[in-house]
Formats: sequence, C-alpha cells, structure tokens
Amino acid sequence: MTDTRLREMPATSLPSWLARSMAEYVEARIRAGETREQAEANKQKSLDQWFPSGRPLDEHHVWDVVDGDDAVVGYLWIGPFEQGGSDWWVFDVEIDEAFRRRGHARRALELGQAIAKQEGATSIGLNVFGYNTGAKELYEQLGYGVTAVQMKLPLD
Repeated sequence: MTDTRLREMPATSLPSWLARSMAEYVEARIRAGETREQAEANKQKSLDQWFPSGRPLDEHHVWDVVDGDDAVVGYLWIGPFEQGGSDWWVFDVEIDEAFRRRGHARRALELGQAIAKQEGATSIGLNVFGYNTGAKELYEQLGYGVTAVQMKLPLD
C-alpha cells in the first residue's frame, strides 16, 4: 500500500487542470479514431454537462493525487453520471509519467470508490480506450468488468 491520498484540488488549479485534461481528452479521442471536429464537439459537450460554470458540478470531486512526500503526482475526477444518480463514473484519472507503476492510480481509485460508496453510489464505471492496455489491466485487477466494446476498422 502506498502513502497515496486524495486532496481537493484548489480552485486556483482547476482552470489549468481542466484545460490540460480536456486537451488530453481530445487527443485520446482522435487516437481512438474520431476526427478532430468530433473530438472537439465531445469535449464541449463534456464541459457543458459537467463544468457548466467552469467548476465541477456540486456532486463531483476533482482531487489532486498526493504521495507520502506531499507531492502532487496526478489527479482523479469522479461523480454521478447523472445528477442525483447512484451510478458514478471515473471521468478522469491520470498519474504523471514519472510517478507511474508505484501504486498511486490503484490507491487513488480505491479511495475514490470508498468515497463514492459513502456518498450513495451503488456502482462506478469508466471508459478506457483500447490502446491503453496498462490502464485496462489495472481496472480489471480492481474488479471492473467490460460492459460494452466498440470496435472500428479504418477503410483507408
């Protein structure tokens, strides 16, 4: 077990985190096969739905993932998939590359899952792009099961 813990992301850090997170989201969607226009539209839909005023919805949590030395090593964003719902979602989890493979993501997800349960969640889901095999392995180890599979064949 790591000394990993979650700390509410300061409001002053939210804008830069959100910009970076959404840029990474767009690039991930493009890598998964969407056009830039589709990916940008999905980004805007996410912002409108989950960050309507530039801040997360009240039921959502955006945390810094912090190690035993009090260094921020990543972040975790979770919350109900629908306002007031009991089905929650891991919207984003990222550990900085220099800190990966040390158990931080696993511990952050476990802590987030416990908080979600305390706040009435009955399930928690997530999306993982097919190319992200390391994350897929971790999620399977934590007990996440496949609920749908999308596949695509490029016709170049």
